[in-house]
Amino acid sequence: MGFMVSFTSPRVAEVISEPDPPLGSQEVRLRTLFTGISAGTELASYRGTNPYLSKQWNKEHKLFVDGTSSLSYPLDGVGYEEVGEVVEIGADVTKVAVGDRIWGIWGHRTSTIQTEEYAAARILDRDADPRIGMFSHIGAVALNVVLDADIHIGETVAVFGLGVPGQIVAQLARLNGARVIAVDGIEQRRQLAKDLGADVVLDPSDGDVAAKIRELTGGRGADVCLEISGNYRALHEAIRSVAYSSRVCAAGFLQGDGDGLRLGEEFHMNRVQVVSSQISGPAPSLQHRWDRYRLNRTVIDLAVSGRLRLTELISHTIPLEEAARAFEMLDGNPRDALQVVLSCEASGKEAGE
Repeated sequence: MGFMVSFTSPRVAEVISEPDPPLGSQEVRLRTLFTGISAGTELASYRGTNPYLSKQWNKEHKLFVDGTSSLSYPLDGVGYEEVGEVVEIGADVTKVAVGDRIWGIWGHRTSTIQTEEYAAARILDRDADPRIGMFSHIGAVALNVVLDADIHIGETVAVFGLGVPGQIVAQLARLNGARVIAVDGIEQRRQLAKDLGADVVLDPSDGDVAAKIRELTGGRGADVCLEISGNYRALHEAIRSVAYSSRVCAAGFLQGDGDGLRLGEEFHMNRVQVVSSQISGPAPSLQHRWDRYRLNRTVIDLAVSGRLRLTELISHTIPLEEAARAFEMLDGNPRDALQVVLSCEASGKEAGE
């Protein structure tokens, strides 16, 4: 018997039991080592603010429509930042061995069964910190932002929001040859971004961020601004901070009405291009070369080689059986946490013990 996290109603996370199904001949069983919590998409589902919970997503017309919702509680096995160890293989499996560590997506659960092909394509280097594997998806989100931004060597990039994806975006932008200005209202996050290579960090409470960015760029403004906070006021400041006729990539999970976003000002006057960056796929111009797996693989390879620093983003590691406490902390005191990780090492315990 295994266990998984379930959102049984808004702001209620419980650990419930889940049967361990039998293993097929071409399948492998993984014991989850670590599973990371997304403080964006997941918290929206935990809080009940995700639009899928109140509206129906029409796939054909690509519109949210009123009426029945696409999702409803309970939401079982949420999560998309997992790494596990192979504990059993099917009779016909030849490409994966017991003990291999596998990265991927299977939600906050203590075990999962995956196909041999899925696991074989996601074996983590044996010498790597296994926690690196948790970042395959959130890292892909960040890499997709950088691809959408079309950054060139020598350009100035301003990153608004230094949560987990923002910290990764800042590092990737620098690897892409950019001078990085990192903006966040939390001192610890600014310092971490600086430690991880950001050239300049700015506190929005210290004054006009856009004016400071223009001062740092000879009056021009940032060549591209990347909004990763999910805050409309930050998006507005990113629009104010970018150079004339330049691009803002909005990747934060912006929800509700756009309070603080005034499109009749700099957006209109400066011919600013605002692009939505979303992990459903790379931009059409790149889809002949890039897909989701390549995004995942690239992030893992950069981290294993040491060029991308990910484990330093982990602020808390909490046993899976205390998942409710982890979500309450992220919901109520988000300033005190960055990447919160659920450890499944004590997975033999009964739920709630």
